[in-house]
Amino acid sequence: MIHLNTPKPLRERARKPSRDELAGIPWLAVLEPADRTRAEAAIVIATAEPGDFICRIGRPATFWFGVVEGLLKMSNDAAQGPLITFTGVPPGAWFGEGTLLKREPYRYNIEALRQSAVAGLPVESFHALLNQSIPFNRFVLNQLNERLGQFIAARETDRLTHPDARVARNLAALFHPVLYPGVGHLLRITQQELGYLVGLSRQRVNEALKALQAAGLIRIEYGGLRVLDLQGLRRHAPG
Repeated sequence: MIHLNTPKPLRERARKPSRDELAGIPWLAVLEPADRTRAEAAIVIATAEPGDFICRIGRPATFWFGVVEGLLKMSNDAAQGPLITFTGVPPGAWFGEGTLLKREPYRYNIEALRQSAVAGLPVESFHALLNQSIPFNRFVLNQLNERLGQFIAARETDRLTHPDARVARNLAALFHPVLYPGVGHLLRITQQELGYLVGLSRQRVNEALKALQAAGLIRIEYGGLRVLDLQGLRRHAPG
C-alpha cells in the first residue's frame, strides 16, 4: 500500500515566533509593556506552502493574521462564479480585523502564492486588546480606514482597460506604507505572481513593467521591483 504524505493543517505547523519576527510586527510597538508581553506570548507563526489556504469562505474566524514573510492573495471562491483576485497581501500586512470585529465567517479566501511565514493572534487575545488598549484601538481603526480607501481605489482600478494602468495601480496598492509597512521600497515579487494578482499574462505584465520603468516610476531588480515614484504609479494613465 502506498501512503501519501499529506501536509499537516496550518494550525498544527504553528510555532512560537523569534525575537526578530516579533520585532517586525508593527502593532506590537504601540502597546503598553504588559499588553505587549501578553500579546507576544499569544502569537504563533506557521509556514504556509504555495496553494495553502490561510482563510476560507464560510470558515469561522479564529485568528487575526499577519504576513511576516512571503506573499498571499485575497480572492473569491471560483465555485461562486468567475475567480476574482481582490488584492495581494505582502509582508507587514495584518488582515481580517473586520471579520473578527463582526464575529462572522470569512467572506473571502486567503491563499499563499509562495512559501510564506504567517503570524496569528488568537481571536480572544484580539478582543482582549480591543477592550483594554486605546493605542491598539487606534491602530485597528486606522487599518480599517486605510483599507476602505484601498478597496475604493481597487474598484476604480477594475474599470481601467489599459493593462499598463492596471499594473501600475495594483503595484501602488502593494506599496501602501500603512497597510504593508514590511514592503518598504522594494517588493519581492515575480512577474507570474503579479500576473495572478492583476489578472494578466506574465508576458503582458512584462511589457507593462518595462513601460513603467521607462517612465521612471519603477526599477526592475533581480527578484523584485523598486518603486521610484509612488504617487506617479497611483496616477499613471497611459495615452
